[in-house]
Amino acid sequence: MLLDVPDKCGGADNSADVFLLLVIKSSPVNYDRREVLRKTWAKERMENGVWIRRLFISGTMDSGHEKERLNKLLELEEREHNDILQWDFNDSFYNLTLKQILFLEWMEGNCPKAHFLLNGDDDVFANTGNMVQYLQSIKDNNGSKHLFTGYLFENTGPVRSSGSKYFIPVQVQESDLYPPYCGGGGFLLSGHTALVIFNMSKSITILPIDDAYLGICLAKAGLSPTSHMGSCFGQTHSQISIINGKNSDGLGHIEYDQSCVARQEEAPPLQ
Repeated sequence: MLLDVPDKCGGADNSADVFLLLVIKSSPVNYDRREVLRKTWAKERMENGVWIRRLFISGTMDSGHEKERLNKLLELEEREHNDILQWDFNDSFYNLTLKQILFLEWMEGNCPKAHFLLNGDDDVFANTGNMVQYLQSIKDNNGSKHLFTGYLFENTGPVRSSGSKYFIPVQVQESDLYPPYCGGGGFLLSGHTALVIFNMSKSITILPIDDAYLGICLAKAGLSPTSHMGSCFGQTHSQISIINGKNSDGLGHIEYDQSCVARQEEAPPLQ
């Protein structure tokens, strides 16, 4: 591990103080995006009486001198903000699953009692205030029971077209149907479910499509994801313009009403 923040949750024994842990997938070069998020929805704060904490999870890019340069910049950024985990693997679309598993391993050792997590990308808008209110409204679940909710994909399977970035050959995934899963742009889960997924991952071969892989882990544990109306992956809402696509942050134009997670992006092709 190249960059670590072992005290992010106050230590393993005190990690129950973290109500919502924001786990944001981010490539080393996406400094501008991280800065925007730190100042907006991913700001660490007390919200409605509970703590929101933030982590960016990253790999490495390029090689040789350029890799060293990017790693040094990320190290300086982490020193300032204390919010970056980095591992020494190529940060690419096909290693997103590895990034998820490595984070869950870190969580087990450093933040096992966090109540809930938002797992998402650095190019989404997330209404974390609404998330806290939603999570606090759930009866009989303080994070110690199963929860996995977001934009639900059902009856989809591996893309067999070799020209697609979502291509999965039969040799990697024999089944033509994935279990239900939530889109990886942004989803909520309980601390309990996060640790269950990590335990399941120890006996399931890595699949490059990270969100589908998490669905496979859930299915093996006898659990199911659910759909949440606040997730609007692949669509926009028409109330207040939050982020202007002309800005240099690179997040794109997103409009939102009372949603939890918004992202203007095309969904993976259905099979």
